[in-house]
Amino acid sequence: MTHARYPSLAGRTVLITGGASGIGEAMVRGFVANAARVAFLDLQADAGAALAAATGAKFLACDLTDIAAVQAAIATVAQALGPITVLVNNAANDRRIAFDTLTEGDFDAMLAVNFRHAVFASQAVLPGMRAAGGGAIVNMSSVAWMGGGREMEIYAAAKAAMVGFTNSLARDAGPDRIRVNAIAPGMIITPRQRALWFQDESQIAAGLSRQCLPDLIAVEDVANLALFLAADDSRSITKQCFMINGGSR
Repeated sequence: MTHARYPSLAGRTVLITGGASGIGEAMVRGFVANAARVAFLDLQADAGAALAAATGAKFLACDLTDIAAVQAAIATVAQALGPITVLVNNAANDRRIAFDTLTEGDFDAMLAVNFRHAVFASQAVLPGMRAAGGGAIVNMSSVAWMGGGREMEIYAAAKAAMVGFTNSLARDAGPDRIRVNAIAPGMIITPRQRALWFQDESQIAAGLSRQCLPDLIAVEDVANLALFLAADDSRSITKQCFMINGGSR
């Protein structure tokens, strides 16, 4: 399948959080293919190093729950590659937690890995985007907050918060031509998802039966949407959350 290419992305500095595997890896590869200067943050050192070697993207090992480390990594990327004008807040962890056993530590950890870093990464890139005359931020949400999911109360809450954050930041950053949008994927079977939550093929079949379209959503499908939202082709699109779920009910 031949996909669109976006000339406006060539030479732009792009930062992707959680870029070493899954959807994030597809985004790294997609932006590199569009001639962007790409950096990505992740805790998975081996996978990150391998992807960097394969693509030429810049990898920084970073604990995204450590805001000082995130801010330092962003400064390092900007110094090495130039002002970051595209930020994709992709990193997340959809760990299931039985609500009756939820602790304050679980609550804080889930918000830290699924929401807090996106707020402070966005804050850190805004000055460079303003100086550059504009930019694009893409926040990863999830359909989990819309339909609900068992043992996903805090994950779903964080992903709902990501949409609220997107809407307000789009309003504040818009006058500087900084666009802020969100993507809410549906059922995507990455190796991690298969190992943890979709070990039985019948679970996948049940998910597909709820879609209008009969095919599994690929990580590249999400990456392609992120590319469009980062490119000048979407210059008038902001404050939106795009579902990519095959028409699932």
